[in-house]
Amino acid sequence: MSWTDERVEKLKKMWGEGLSASQIAKELGGVTRNAVIGKVHRLGLSNRSGSGSKPAREAKEKTPRAAAASAPPPEPAAEASAQPEPRPAAPSRKQIIPAGQPLPPQPSANEISPEALASVREVEKKAKKLSLMELTERTCKWPIGDPATEEFWFCGLAVQPGKPYCEAHVGVAFQPMSSRRDRRR
Repeated sequence: MSWTDERVEKLKKMWGEGLSASQIAKELGGVTRNAVIGKVHRLGLSNRSGSGSKPAREAKEKTPRAAAASAPPPEPAAEASAQPEPRPAAPSRKQIIPAGQPLPPQPSANEISPEALASVREVEKKAKKLSLMELTERTCKWPIGDPATEEFWFCGLAVQPGKPYCEAHVGVAFQPMSSRRDRRR
């Protein structure tokens, strides 16, 4: 099916009358609802003025939802103007986070001690300051500095066996299993 000028004009007319995309697709034949929606969007017709045709408006007015939505809000009672009652505090319990959702920030169970931080700074003074192209499987790949600046480099010291970092950076990067397990609880 191709969109001929005749079919496009018919689409515009039916859309202007307030017909749904499904109704238009049935009437035109050979197109899906999604094809109609796409064409309406490409033609720039997607924003209806909200009035629609008289039959479409009457059909809308007959639905209970539309009637409830258009009904004026009930008058507030004299008691409603008073301050709302405070809600009781929710009971303290573990927060359940659905799968796929990021965890909220949590305090680290294994904060880096000032001594460890000082030893890392000492190691970084002795670092080889390698560029990305100079790294090998035997050099520490700990990044130092801002990658957007010329002052960015990698540690480059000898790595611990089976790890990508030197001894000082392994101490910062890897946490003992028990503290990770504690944080999940």
